[in-house]
Amino acid sequence: MSRENDFINRLKPLARDPAARGLADDAALLSIGGASLVLTHDMLVEGVHYLPDDPPQDVAWKLVAVNLSDLAAKGARPIGILLGYALGSDEYDAAFVEGLREALDRFDVPLLGGDTILMPDGAPRAYGLTAIGEAGPGGTPSRAGAQPGDILYVTGSIGLAGLGLAIARGTRAGPAEWLQAYRRPWPRLAEGRALAPLVHAMADISDGLLIDATRMAKASGLAVQINLTAVPVAEGSNRAARLAAITAGDDYELLFAAPPGLALGQPGFAPITAIGNFASGSGLLLTDREGEVPPPGRLGYEHGARSAGPI
Repeated sequence: MSRENDFINRLKPLARDPAARGLADDAALLSIGGASLVLTHDMLVEGVHYLPDDPPQDVAWKLVAVNLSDLAAKGARPIGILLGYALGSDEYDAAFVEGLREALDRFDVPLLGGDTILMPDGAPRAYGLTAIGEAGPGGTPSRAGAQPGDILYVTGSIGLAGLGLAIARGTRAGPAEWLQAYRRPWPRLAEGRALAPLVHAMADISDGLLIDATRMAKASGLAVQINLTAVPVAEGSNRAARLAAITAGDDYELLFAAPPGLALGQPGFAPITAIGNFASGSGLLLTDREGEVPPPGRLGYEHGARSAGPI
């Protein structure tokens, strides 16, 4: 159990409104009159979520993208954001605003307001963003809701951002696509809206495929089996490379549970791959072509976990 989980458990008695979904999801669903709003909030902190020398334009883009990714996982259409900003130098702030403009223009989302503060000298930069979305007519899938017999699917490729982080750190070389995946992730908004009416449960992959799949299974009261060989990873075919990819995090692909036999793909969408299934019971079974794979000691990133450290 991590300090993050301990704190969330302390908050749960306060989250009495059904909109909070028991704090078991990455977004809230608030019904007002005939409208349903999806609300989410994520933070980025220097040294935890990004490197101190990452370009401010990319930090701004990532802040928007990771929040819109939560909306994508609920099948919601973004309708606005609120920004919490820690002031820096004039040069840094101007570059951040330029990156923010790029992201908001690209995803057609308006800035509605927020707050600015001045941090103490030497404190790490920290930013928060609340994204507001309009729920789609086909429903708003939660992390809970997978059913026995459902197939576990994932969009895109896993592990690109982890490789990009290694490039940013200077510990390896690689194509610009990998660095782009780490610094400028792409929320699967169109895919999320198309999938929402078809799936039983859906979430985005932020902390790592393995830990996020385990959270979905736990929230649904089920066991999950994952075929490591089937996971579409960015690089490497051996067991170690695949385990590194599914625990790296920062992918912001969609992970979802759906009945077998559905026609899920559409032209122009990210590829969709079946990587496992859900069954009655609890826990995680990880396999590959050689048989059962012992789960790694670290399933993904958790704030306050003993194995977790700064980026």
